[in-house]
Amino acid sequence: MSRAFGVIRQLGYVVPDITSAITHWVERLQVGPFFYIERQPVNHFVFRGEPSAPPQISVALAQAGPVQVELIQQRDDVPSAFREFTDAGHEGLQHVAYWTDAFDALVVRAGELGYTELQSGRSGSGRPDERFGYFTAGGHTGTVVEFSEVAGRKAALFDAVAAAAADWDGADPVRDMTTLVTR
Repeated sequence: MSRAFGVIRQLGYVVPDITSAITHWVERLQVGPFFYIERQPVNHFVFRGEPSAPPQISVALAQAGPVQVELIQQRDDVPSAFREFTDAGHEGLQHVAYWTDAFDALVVRAGELGYTELQSGRSGSGRPDERFGYFTAGGHTGTVVEFSEVAGRKAALFDAVAAAAADWDGADPVRDMTTLVTR
């Protein structure tokens, strides 16, 4: 466990081709099922301190034991932490995420440890309990830290992804994420 922020709950990979990435994780690593959404809603997006149009991203989520795997493909050129990562020639692990019901306290803690905010917003429906923030203290590629407020619908989504993986027999490896968020 990280003494700074708690337990790492998610590994976030930024990839150039989400379909190929899903295939790799399913066929090579036997991780799944993946829950996919072609256009993940992002609201109240702020990048490097300035309100911005949100990037158009496709997202796929699966559970691998105690850790969620998130695959992200940005489909436009809107400035974001994902675009900066790929523009620098990187692909793969871009962030580790901590899930929290004490979002504001983690943001304060990050500042105390020298982190600065890269981007923030609200995922899904944009409700107040769906905040996220990406922070960096510089250093090694792939060490951006995300705080994801996990309550309400987002908590139910993450629980459903984990439950599906617990009983997964390899069938139906790619599923529609919207079937989980409408519950």
